Amino acid sequence: MAEIVSTINFASLLIASILSFYFYIRSVTPLTLQKKIGDKAWKISNRYRILADTFWTILIVNLILWIWFPLNYINYPITDNYLILLIVSLILMVPFIIITIKAFQDAGTETVKASEKTEMYGGIYNYIRHPQMLGATPIILLICCLLNSLTLLIIFIILMLIIVPIVIYYEEKDLILRFGDSYLEYRKKTGAIIPKFWNKKK
Repeated sequence: MAEIVSTINFASLLIASILSFYFYIRSVTPLTLQKKIGDKAWKISNRYRILADTFWTILIVNLILWIWFPLNYINYPITDNYLILLIVSLILMVPFIIITIKAFQDAGTETVKASEKTEMYGGIYNYIRHPQMLGATPIILLICCLLNSLTLLIIFIILMLIIVPIVIYYEEKDLILRFGDSYLEYRKKTGAIIPKFWNKKK
């Protein structure tokens, strides 16, 4: 019975990961959708954001359930010295949590709801174009470390290497439609996920 639950949890984990990013991409491309269906695109984009957040929550629940229901026949530990891994992972997680919180604060309501009236962000966005991605992606990888699962860590590294560039591409394509030359100029001066402190805005 436990093996069946573990298999279902693992399948749900993979599906939720892919769907959360898929619906996130759909939620951050309202201008692209507006060209096809008109002004109702903004409401639909916000529904996509709710779906993205829902599947993200399912993903986190699946990771928590992995504690009790790992898929043992493919689950390999990262290390036998879990205490060191635990301490290092928790320490590394702190700055990424701070980055994520700061990104949410500076994006304001746009974090959960796209709006035609939203202007280009300030704060941490003066240095990084996608600070939420910079914060959330390592947190997921560090959660895999906290679970001491080499299997999950490898899977999510592969997923992130594939998905993150796709998300950035489609989101920025829409942002260029939304903000035009202002965003193009901003993109030249600001790193996607690696800060360019030498281009700090005055």
